[in-house]
Amino acid sequence: MTENKDIIGKSINDWKNVNENESEFNSLNSNISEKRELIHQGGGPIAIQKQHDKQRMTCRERIKYLLDSGEELFEIATFASYDMYKEYGNIAAGGVVTGIGKIKGKESMIIANDATVKAGAYFEITLKKTLRAQEIASKNNLPIIYLVDSAGVFLPLQDHVFPDENHFGKIFYNNARISSKGITQIACVMGPCVAGGAYLPVMCDKYVIVEGASMFLAGPALVKAAIGQEIDQDTLGGANTHSSISGIADYHEKDDISAIDRIRTIVDNINIKENNIFNKNKDFLNPRFKIRELNSLFNPQKLTTYDMLEIIARIVDDSSFYEYKKDYGKTLICGNCSIGGLKVGIVANQKKHIKTDNSGIQLGGVIYSDSADKAARFVMNCNQDKIPILFIHDVNGFMVGKDAEWGGIAKDGAKLVNAVSNSTVPKISLVIGGSYGAGNYAMSGRSYDSNFLFAWPSAKIAVMGADTAAKTLTQIKTAKMGNLSDEKINEIYNQIKNEYLKQSEVTYAAARLWIDEIILPNETRDKLIYALNIINKIENIEKPNYGVLQV
Repeated sequence: MTENKDIIGKSINDWKNVNENESEFNSLNSNISEKRELIHQGGGPIAIQKQHDKQRMTCRERIKYLLDSGEELFEIATFASYDMYKEYGNIAAGGVVTGIGKIKGKESMIIANDATVKAGAYFEITLKKTLRAQEIASKNNLPIIYLVDSAGVFLPLQDHVFPDENHFGKIFYNNARISSKGITQIACVMGPCVAGGAYLPVMCDKYVIVEGASMFLAGPALVKAAIGQEIDQDTLGGANTHSSISGIADYHEKDDISAIDRIRTIVDNINIKENNIFNKNKDFLNPRFKIRELNSLFNPQKLTTYDMLEIIARIVDDSSFYEYKKDYGKTLICGNCSIGGLKVGIVANQKKHIKTDNSGIQLGGVIYSDSADKAARFVMNCNQDKIPILFIHDVNGFMVGKDAEWGGIAKDGAKLVNAVSNSTVPKISLVIGGSYGAGNYAMSGRSYDSNFLFAWPSAKIAVMGADTAAKTLTQIKTAKMGNLSDEKINEIYNQIKNEYLKQSEVTYAAARLWIDEIILPNETRDKLIYALNIINKIENIEKPNYGVLQV
């Protein structure tokens, strides 16, 4: 048997500061796990008990019962709204739980209002999260199950929710567009469904309503104020009304359990074509190194250098990775591999410093002209070969200075951004360290239509690093303040830096949906395999058109 020449990776025994690195990562990982557990409690014990007193399940209980036995939700945007809306209380998970799970053997997107959080009211982030879930479902051909239990728009912030392009109306726009693609949408009204929100179940392919739930464009009080008509809620828009009088509901069920059983039956009868657009090797081998070693490679609390190939070696099948242009543009690693039996191209930032034959030392994590040029070509090759791309971020940005500018860094950077922008193969982004400035764009950040975006607890996303930003802003601020003591300048610097650090944290990014989910390092391979299997359900890949490229 021929030896595989593309095996990469070294023993953990060859790494530096392993124990210190592991300790720092474990602290971060524990912090994220604790926060996730708290978010899973929704509105808290009292709100949960109120839901149970109404003989209703919580949204997470509904999801658990909906999924096939032993299946777990591949949750998306758990940290939505984290540490936001403080003046209105805790808006756990943005008031809506979204994720992918298997129902009757079929992966489906689930969007479930959490009635324990502000009665399931919609904030701007609730909408953003719902729209992202719809986008993922549409992009990957997943049926959508809406578990509706919402009091409607959060009125004190109605101007953040109602009129704009990506506000409430976009949900119904997406309903129509997704339906036109032949993707099944099932709505189950399990509590209130009021005002504009009433359009959602009606625009779905299948509509289930539970006894005691209600749906109407205007409630009894508004009806009386508008037209003087007195009518109770159940008569106006209850389950019996919509199943036997208006005829809007397709199925009328007595309680949550019966309704979810009905949904499972409906899903079971959907005739979904398994696309499997990419060939999969079912006999793939696991990496030759332990996944838990990813917690030990670098210190997440310090600026440090490390070999990105060690990360890749613990993610890809058999630790086998063949590099593209291995000896050129070394601050970006490009190459081919398989993950979970599916062929993948990887573009990753090399974090160790590189000695070159023609330009001396290149700094790790920085994109130079040669690396941008290489990566642009590699992205186009992946599109030519119909291979999904995984971008692994730990990037400081593009190189700056006279030599870089004269060497055409803007031209070569634009070439890479163009290639990523017009890439039509599925893309997954994984942020493990910094994702700063235009480096975020080149590595397929939020604006670049990735199928999934994940981040480790160590991730930081900002226009630049906190120290650089604080130094720049301190210089600008103190220049207008006359002569200041060193102590005062340091005070201003630290204040700016701390604020910048807060805005760079992964939870800050996750709260605003700049990423889809925070994942722990030892979850990385499993999450990537799951995401790739979902991507494999897409219908087709369009031929890319790169427009005008600077050469």
